[in-house]
Amino acid sequence: MRLNSPRPSGFLLPGKSPINNLRGSDQLIRVLGIETSCDETAASVVALDSDALPRILSNIVLSQIEEHAAFGGVVPEIAARAHVEALDGIIEAALADSGVALADIDAIAATAGPGLVGGLIVGLMTAKAIAAAAGKPLIAVNHLEGHALTARLTDGLDFPYLLLLVSGGHTQILAVRGVGDYQRWATTIDDALGEAFDKTAKMLGLPYPGGPNVEKAAHDGNAARFAFPRPMKGSAQPDFSFSGLKTAVRQAATAIEPLGDQDVADICASFQAAVADALADRVARALTRFRDTFPGAKSPTLVVAGGVAANRTIKATLEHLCAQAGFSFVAPPLKLCTDNAAMIAWAGIERLRGGLAEENGFDFVPRSRWPLDSISAPMVGSGRRGAKA
Repeated sequence: MRLNSPRPSGFLLPGKSPINNLRGSDQLIRVLGIETSCDETAASVVALDSDALPRILSNIVLSQIEEHAAFGGVVPEIAARAHVEALDGIIEAALADSGVALADIDAIAATAGPGLVGGLIVGLMTAKAIAAAAGKPLIAVNHLEGHALTARLTDGLDFPYLLLLVSGGHTQILAVRGVGDYQRWATTIDDALGEAFDKTAKMLGLPYPGGPNVEKAAHDGNAARFAFPRPMKGSAQPDFSFSGLKTAVRQAATAIEPLGDQDVADICASFQAAVADALADRVARALTRFRDTFPGAKSPTLVVAGGVAANRTIKATLEHLCAQAGFSFVAPPLKLCTDNAAMIAWAGIERLRGGLAEENGFDFVPRSRWPLDSISAPMVGSGRRGAKA
């Protein structure tokens, strides 16, 4: 396992401006966040000070990559067992790093879905036990809401803004209109983008996790060698699809077996280019829709979150698209894009200040599937069962 503490105690995010549209008192709020939705065991303490400035006081993440690498993906039973073994120590470390005693924590926030139900049970039940013993409120947080609100923690964004969530389990475009107020405009109809990266890596014999290794191989590849499809490009339907692209990769690899290192690099570069083009086409439609839907937005912004947001080719493509469309582009730091507990603690603070903390309390049970937008028709990538975000 790999233990990471990416923020020092008392860290004030650079360039931070106050969160101006949070309702509530001028008192300091401190929330302990717990995240166990997939294969990272994480705990964090986040504070909102009297000037409405967020501070990440601690952010501990224990990665299980080594435990799952041999299987080419996350094994739910192994993940749940690892959470049981590690979580108490991770919480103790987060409190110690923050310099805040449990008695001075205002609430406990824990991921309650979507994700692998075994891990969710471990985190949420631990949070309930701590909250009950300490006499603190319990806030069950939607993992996707953590991603959706991270840009307000890192960049102080005002509502509304557009969110592209790209991860191992989700590929969605959402209009973020307020805390608890999300409208899903697009999702994947089959594979999530992170899943497509992982499966492509596995087909090509690259190590897990697939995303970083595909990107690394693509650096030395010829993106023009393989004419892979750009799924859904030009379609009036706003959603994503990646299963056909994955099939095209398999067919190309099979046709030229055995693969040399340059073959792998060229396939990865061609795959990555196809993904970037497909995303740009889908997001461009969403940018136009955002302007039409929110004509009064002073600074229209696209936020990209989730582990795939770390891919430099994708990021550069979307930055260029936003510059052409007159949108600001925000991508939180990688440590706050991948699974972490700081975003869960921050979502708890947002819910506390918005008067929404009691909606999901001690009676809440873990949900392997929990879409942010419950009105839109359910689809594969909208908060699906067993999804990794």
